[in-house]
Formats: sequence, structure tokens, C-alpha cells
Amino acid sequence: MRFLFLTVSILLGCLNQLLAQSALLAEPPIIPIPVLYQRHTGVFQITARTIILSDPSVDKSVCSFFQESLTNITKSALPIRKKGKADFIKFSINPQQIKEPEGYSLTITSNTIILTGHDNAGLFYGFQSLLQLFSQSQTIPACFIKDNPRFSYRGMHLDVSRNFFPVSFIKKYIDILAYYKFNTFHWHLTDDQGWRIEIKKYPLLQQIAAYRNETLIGHKKELPHRFDGKKYGGYYTQNEIKEVIEYATQRHITIIPEIEMPGHAMAALSAYPQYGCTGGPYSAATFWGIFDEVYCAGNDSTFFFLQNVLDEVISLFPSTYIHVGGDECVKTKWKACPKCQKRIQTEHLKDEDELQSYFMKRIGDYVYSKGRKIIGWDEILEGGLPPDATVMSWRGIEGGIDAIRQKHNAIMTPESHVYLDYYQSLYPQEPLAAAGYTPLSKVYTYEPIPVDLSPEDAKYLIGIQGNIWTEYMPTSQQVEYMMLPRALAIAELAWSKPEKKNYPDFLRRVRVHQAILKTNDINCADVFDEITDSVTIKTNQPPILHLSTSLPKSEIYYTLDGSNPSISSLQYKGPIEIVKSKTIRAAVFFEGKQKGRVFEKEFHISKSTGKPISFTPAPKGNYKPVTNLTAVNGIVGTTRYNTGEWVGFQDTNVEVQVDLQTIQTVSDLQVNVLVYHWQRMWAPIQLVFSVSENGQSFKEVYTHTNFPINGINPVHTVLSPLKARYIRIKAMNPATIPVGEYGAGGRPWFLFDELEIN
Repeated sequence: MRFLFLTVSILLGCLNQLLAQSALLAEPPIIPIPVLYQRHTGVFQITARTIILSDPSVDKSVCSFFQESLTNITKSALPIRKKGKADFIKFSINPQQIKEPEGYSLTITSNTIILTGHDNAGLFYGFQSLLQLFSQSQTIPACFIKDNPRFSYRGMHLDVSRNFFPVSFIKKYIDILAYYKFNTFHWHLTDDQGWRIEIKKYPLLQQIAAYRNETLIGHKKELPHRFDGKKYGGYYTQNEIKEVIEYATQRHITIIPEIEMPGHAMAALSAYPQYGCTGGPYSAATFWGIFDEVYCAGNDSTFFFLQNVLDEVISLFPSTYIHVGGDECVKTKWKACPKCQKRIQTEHLKDEDELQSYFMKRIGDYVYSKGRKIIGWDEILEGGLPPDATVMSWRGIEGGIDAIRQKHNAIMTPESHVYLDYYQSLYPQEPLAAAGYTPLSKVYTYEPIPVDLSPEDAKYLIGIQGNIWTEYMPTSQQVEYMMLPRALAIAELAWSKPEKKNYPDFLRRVRVHQAILKTNDINCADVFDEITDSVTIKTNQPPILHLSTSLPKSEIYYTLDGSNPSISSLQYKGPIEIVKSKTIRAAVFFEGKQKGRVFEKEFHISKSTGKPISFTPAPKGNYKPVTNLTAVNGIVGTTRYNTGEWVGFQDTNVEVQVDLQTIQTVSDLQVNVLVYHWQRMWAPIQLVFSVSENGQSFKEVYTHTNFPINGINPVHTVLSPLKARYIRIKAMNPATIPVGEYGAGGRPWFLFDELEIN
């Protein structure tokens, strides 16, 4: 596969119009946005007379690469010459002129293009900007661009363990990264579900560990688990890896391999069970999650095995860093393992957390002895950081801050903003995803440098990375769909100066790039201009629905009866007050035609809607609502549990109380409880409804103990009419997750949604 994006000469007519419009604006349709752009009069046009000028500072192979890339636009190779007076494209390297590493300048007049880089990387990135400026007519607006990156580390990650992708797609993925000025590809090669790299010293890794017996169907939260019954797997030979590395190197992409340890080791242990605490038997995981089968830290042979593996990995990958995982290491097997306990005693360690630190330091020392450095997920902070280790902060920003204050480099990759396996739209038609909701706007608004870091400390924050975990991405087309356009936002966060951040302008440029990507057979999601909504509510008032779209010069039409909207429907002029139960459907219309899918929101209005509500104790974590009124805003929760409608607790006793403000007749009580054991969400032991007229003396009216559904459990009771002002729900929850269940020993979550009273 040659450079992917150079078929811009066959872009759709609409793209040509967009490019023509963009050329007249203050900023060009370049992603990531440059530091400086000055528009001049005139255009440069590639003609039969155009030549490439070869500067002595530029390697001939670089000129040849550019020549071949431009051929996809010009349809014939532009000749490379040493001299020329006009109609030329000149490449040169001048670190005295361009002082910032990876920086470049681009000067375009009506008859010349001069691209100057600080180094070969800068030259390459300037060339990407040049390509993005080309239109269907082979003309480029005359302009001056000066540009350099904000961060030295600009990464994207791809998990090939859960789902395996061929070399052809890995190259396509690298092409996408290069086009948007990423410089690092984090290749997640091993995990519980499969080992994907050939290690010649250990052939069973290829013969056994690279394959699992079957694969989970649907989401892991759905019980009972269903499987396809098909053996699945594959691995990259060392020759293929060398081929990919060479391909990436030409595009100034450094590949960092990840070999997971000490956890996420089930696939490796299925081939070599002697390196686990129990000796097996083990098998590669067939479903997704965190498992307690890990490498034995008390067995020296485990370290010799991993060192031999790393020897071959280091011999293949020229990267400064080797990623050694370190995340989600369940330590229950270590606690029961005599060898691990002896190691704790012999090494004078405090506990299993310090045993993990010992493990990572021992591996880190070995990697360092080979002239390399290690990167690990932020769990490697537990028990103490290995010397010179770089931390990838994924559970939030706190791990990165902690590492930085210890004078270690950090890379920000928080799950909350740059995990691209999360839904990018709340529309029910979206393909199955891991969880959560991370729209393009949320990615773009992320700021990698925490506000409480001093300028001196901030120097240790070397960059940002987006992560693609592929449990629910079985095809390359779905990887592309989940990746794009959100990776474009990450590219801009990593490269561009924060003061250049402008979301409407970014969307303008994204719309241009959508056409480029689709023309190159890349499955870019087209959902960011669809309707998004918010619901506000104040005490004793009905909920207010706000609708919006980011598509300029468009209109929203909606219906209140659940029918599909058209331009004959109600036009959205402002917030909609919801006083009765109803289903609202809405759509975006542009020039009289519907754009995108139909939005739908159902409201359940009851006596409790908007009434004061209290929680004892307070909700926690990701399930702490923006306002307590979330539980009485008229919206019931869905199976997508991270949308903000579920209220969650990790306490054994929880009380929820609603004040109807006046004594009223009550005969119907309803609430939903969410149960997903594979998300650590458990049903209460019992749920008790009580009522009171004065808020002091409560009478129990209904007790519910049966929660049979893995998912949403409706709790509904019809009572003989009674008088009440206060309605209380008391949940008695299990203290810990039982042995043998996912997350055993931890605190379970109790989640409920809308409390409806009629």
C-alpha cells in the first residue's frame, strides 16, 4: 500500500466547493491547524512544466517518496531537477531557519512552492499540509505557513489482541496517523485473548497462545454469555513486523510495542503454564474483562521467560520505549501463592502492591540494560515507580500528575476523553461499543496539561495518546468508524497550540476531511452534526428539553406525537417545556432535506417530576448526577449506563426520599434497577418503599426482592390509593461481590433511575 491520501484529485464535487470556500477564509482546511497561516493573493497550479527541486540537504529517497506521492495527483511523475527558476516545488532542510524540532515553513506563490523543514520529520509534516491544501483542480492558494508541534509525543494505540487485523490494515492505520501528523503508533500485541507476535525461542506462543477457542457474542454485560464456537486468532511473523516498521519509519511513525505483564497474561500462560502461580491449565480468554491469572512474581523462571521475549522484541523494534503494560493486575493468586509470599518476605516488601513494583522494576532494569526505557499504564505507580519509567495516565489525570511530580515523564491518555471504544453518539442505531459516551466535542475540549501543574513540571508531560480497544470492533471498517473523526481532534490537541482551539472552525475543516476520507474508502463516522440534547430542570418545575446541531445554516423540525418529523412539522425555535408524558422526535434539515438520523427522547411525567429529592449517603463516582433532580427529570435510564440518567452508590444501605410538597393520593410506584454483574452492578438484597404524610412516621407499603433480569429490572407496584407527601426507598445492598464473581471482594454498585409516582 502506498500513501493513502493522495487521491484528492478525484474528490467529490462538493469537496471542491468546500475547499474553494475554505481558501478564502482565515484558516485553511488543514488538520491539525497550523501555528501561523497567512493567505496571499493568487494560486499555484501544477502543470506539465512543474518540477521538483532537489536540495542537497534532502536525501534523494525523500524526494523520490514525495515524487511518488504527488504522482497520485498529477497522474505523471514530476521530474526531479537540481535547478529551476519557476514552476517548481522545492524541499530543503534548514535547522537555522526553522528552529523547532519537527517544524516547517511553507511558502506558496503563483509559480513556486518552497517547503523548509527543521529536519526530515518537519519536511514530512509540511508535505502533509501541502497535500491537504490540494483541490480537485490541482491548485493551491498562495499563502505562508509556519508550524511546529506542541508535544513531542503524539500517539494512537491499537489493540490487536481482542481482534486481529492484517498487515494491510496496519499499514492503512499508519497512513491515517501520518496524514494527521501523529508520530507514534502504540501496538498492543499481547493480552488475555491472544498473543500476536512471533517469538522464535517460544514457538508455543504462535501455536497455542495466538488462538482462542471461541469468542463472546454481544456485550459482556449480557448474561448468559453466548459464544460463536469458532477458533479465532493469528499473529504477525517477525518478517511482517519488520515490514510494518520499515513502512512506518518512512512516514516518521515510531512503533512502540506492548508486551503485557504481570497481568493480562492468560494467552501466554495457555502456552507456558509453568509461569503462572498455579501451573494451570490455562486457556486464552474467550470473553472480555480482567482476570486473576497472572505471571508468577515468585518464580525466577518467569523473569527469564519474559527477558527472552523482550530480547526478541527489542531486536525487532528500534523504539526508545518498550511498553510493559502493568495495568489491572489482580493480585488474588499472588496472595495464595507460596512462591510470591516468599518473594515478599525475601525482598522485604510490604504487600502485593510492592511485589508488583518489584516485578516492574526488575523488568525495567533489564530493559534499561539493553539501552531502552519502559512505559507502563498508571498502575505502575503502585508500590513505587521503576527508575526512568514513563507513565501513561489512563484512569484519569492523577496518575500523570503523580508521575510528573516524581520527575518522571507522563503521557496523558485518560479514559474519560480519549478512549475511542466508547460511543460517539447516543442514537440507538450506533454499533455495539464498550460503554460510555465520548462525542467528538468532548474529545476536542480536553486540555492535556492540568491547570495545577507549574510550567516547570509541565515539561515532563511529553504528550497525549488516543486508545482503541477492539473488544467490540471485529472489523477494520468498525475500527475506522470509531476512530474517525475523533482521532482528528486528538491530532489537533497533540500538535496545535491551545489558543488556536476553535470547535466550530474545527468542524468546518472536519467536513472537508470527511470527503477526503470517504473518497479513500475510509469509514469515517458522520454523526457529529446530528441533534444533541440536554435536559434542565428546576425544583417544582417541568423539565426543559434543549436541542442543538453543529451544522451551519440548518434547521431542526420536531413532532410531539412520536411520528417522524418533516419540514412540515414544528420548527425548533427554542427550549421545549415538557408538561405531559410524550415522545419527541426531531431531525436536522439542510436546504430542505433531512441530514442524518432521527433523534428521539421519551419523557415520563409523574407526580414526582421536579420535586425535591435527597440521597443518604450521596451518590458516587461516575454515577453521581449533575443534580439530584436527575432522578425525577422524567427520563428513564437505558442499557447505556454512562449517559448520566443512572444514579449509583457503593454503600450497604441507601435511602432515597422524595417530597411531593403537599399530601396527595398515591397508588402507583415505579423505579428501575440496573443489574450487570460483569460491570460490578448488583441488585439490592431488598428494596423497600415507605410513605409518610409528615416526614417523621413512615409506613412500609411494598418490599421487592426479585431482580431476575441481567439488565434493567423494573420495580413496579400498584397500591390501594393512600395519602402521602413523602415517599422513601430504602435499598439494602450486599457489602462485597461474592467469591467466584467478576470483581470478587470489591464493593458492588447499586444503580437506579427515574422514580415515578402516580
